[in-house]
Amino acid sequence: MITDARVLDPEFLPNDVVQRDAEINLLSSVLRPAVEGNPSDSAVLHGPSGTGKTCIAQYTLDKLHQSTLELNTQYVNCWEDHSHFSVLYRILDGLDKTLDIHRQSTPQEVLLDRLHDYDGPPYIIILDEADQLDTTDVLYELVRTRKLSMILIANDPDVMYTRFDDRLDSRLRTATRIEFDAYSIDALTAILEDRARWGLHPDAVTTEQLQWIADAAVGDARVAIGTLRQAAQRADRESETILDEHLEAAVPEAKAEIKQKNISRLTRDQRVLYNIITDTDSISMGDLYDQYSAEVENPKTKRMVRNYLQKLTHYNLIESIGEHRGRRYQPV
Repeated sequence: MITDARVLDPEFLPNDVVQRDAEINLLSSVLRPAVEGNPSDSAVLHGPSGTGKTCIAQYTLDKLHQSTLELNTQYVNCWEDHSHFSVLYRILDGLDKTLDIHRQSTPQEVLLDRLHDYDGPPYIIILDEADQLDTTDVLYELVRTRKLSMILIANDPDVMYTRFDDRLDSRLRTATRIEFDAYSIDALTAILEDRARWGLHPDAVTTEQLQWIADAAVGDARVAIGTLRQAAQRADRESETILDEHLEAAVPEAKAEIKQKNISRLTRDQRVLYNIITDTDSISMGDLYDQYSAEVENPKTKRMVRNYLQKLTHYNLIESIGEHRGRRYQPV
């Protein structure tokens, strides 16, 4: 039944993207000056999880790269590379300038000098999960680099902007914001129809079943595609086509898989916070911070911890109840 398992992976980047034409066109127009060798504004892609921000950013860069050979691009997942050094390393790695750099012994200033000395073709980088950065100082270094343009991806850009100092705020406050709303049922159905056509035998799943999946996913493409994959794997073992019972069993499996992947990406501090919350029915910010501070060396500030908690909430790992001083956190 499954002819190409790759396209049933939520992180698979298709050659042709359905939906999001307006967002693609706007992002392309923002980056077009960079492709032509002129200064370009930065772009901030924001919205809930599973709304296609990463996919559209990568797809748009691929299309721009096909239009000109004189362009360098790089993708940085700031959930994995969140320190100042690791972000610089990843960016320089995209230029093949890290062969003699040692993560443990090379001073950070060496990386900064190489970055600021860059004088090659226009260089566009995607900073995914940019609100995960340990420090925003690296963003200031990037906006000062010639021929470099940025696409910042975040769930809530206002949370990220609260961390900017005046020098960075003045440079990024005018960045073009592109908002990604949750997908409609029709949009998700169209996405699933393509994935089914590319990855499954004909007639393996009906349009009505794809619509059911889209409805159950509540606007999240990752859940929708994951559900289709889980259902197809079940059907592969049990029948010749996907049955409704396969779909019903696949939804919680797909959500659990995404949740586990999100947990596996947590930083040390975020995992400590998450574990404390999941070990309680409900906990106040004050008690949570006290317990967190007792468990880690060099705890982050309360402001940073609040940012972490908002991130955990965006990814449906925890939920918050109440407002301001009465706010409490609890597991989902």
